[in-house]
Amino acid sequence: MLLGLRGTGKTVLLNEIGRNAQQEGLLVSRVESPEGESLARLIYPEMRKVMRSMSGVEAAKQTAIRGLKGLRSFASIFKIEMGGVEVGVEPEPGLADTGDIQYDLPDLFTLIGKAVQAAGRGWLLLIDEVQYLSEGDLSALIVALHRISQEGLPVLLVGAGLPQIARLAGEAKSYAERLFQFPPVGALDPTSAVLAIEKPVIDEDATIAPEALRAIVERTKGYPFFLQEWASVAWNNAEGPEITLADVNNSYAETLALLDEGFFKVRIDRLTKTEVQFVRTMAALGDGPYAMADVAQAMQRTQQSLGPARASIITKGMIYSSDHGYLDFSVPLFAEFMRRQV
Repeated sequence: MLLGLRGTGKTVLLNEIGRNAQQEGLLVSRVESPEGESLARLIYPEMRKVMRSMSGVEAAKQTAIRGLKGLRSFASIFKIEMGGVEVGVEPEPGLADTGDIQYDLPDLFTLIGKAVQAAGRGWLLLIDEVQYLSEGDLSALIVALHRISQEGLPVLLVGAGLPQIARLAGEAKSYAERLFQFPPVGALDPTSAVLAIEKPVIDEDATIAPEALRAIVERTKGYPFFLQEWASVAWNNAEGPEITLADVNNSYAETLALLDEGFFKVRIDRLTKTEVQFVRTMAALGDGPYAMADVAQAMQRTQQSLGPARASIITKGMIYSSDHGYLDFSVPLFAEFMRRQV
């Protein structure tokens, strides 16, 4: 489970992992979890693709056809639209038909695992924005992977999302911490940040002044998306073969305007007036993490009365619980953006 704030490159890493896996001969499925979508609807088309591909492999055919029967039941009981369902595939009573995803999903994962194992392959499932899965769906996913782990089947999951996933997974199933690794994906160290800016410039037979490099790295704090935006604007504005410190400084206001109108604004536009006041109060307290008690005091409200707004903003992925009683923004440098609006 890749954990990190917005704009740190988690999705890029997921895609690269998928490409590497395909080169190694694995079957790869990619899904993104939107708010409010059930895991059953999200994952059904991908499981069906894998089962169908395995039904054409002689060694895996029998298991795959049984898997397709299970998927027929699964789709029916979870009311999933079944476009192009295989002719002649009838549900198998007792297979993936309980209506409880914590029981049905492990059965389907096991059949996929046995089918790809028989074919000498493996299955990699990539899930982005894992934090949007419901508690029940996340629990079912963990149970299914635990079954796979116990049976030693070639099924892998790489997920990505906001930092609270580690806590959510642990709350869903206590053994999740043994089942997953949780590598953090954050700001680049200074050496990597310099390379990220300088290499594309050099590849185009241009240069960037050392002091210009330092300015970008320091002021963006090494966050990949911000590095990319500022370096791009500086490149477009530079007139000579070298990007100078003046080019970088002159591009700063334009870069901020782009980030404010795009990266930041699209997120705050999703909040209600009360929720905007909540995050504005957080930002006014400085840089996080923020004690919930301090936010409530600054708003002259009780923590209990702010509970619904807090929960809603967390659900929308704007903030997360960084520790018990503490909050922080899920978007790097968001506090600075809010203070600029004031």
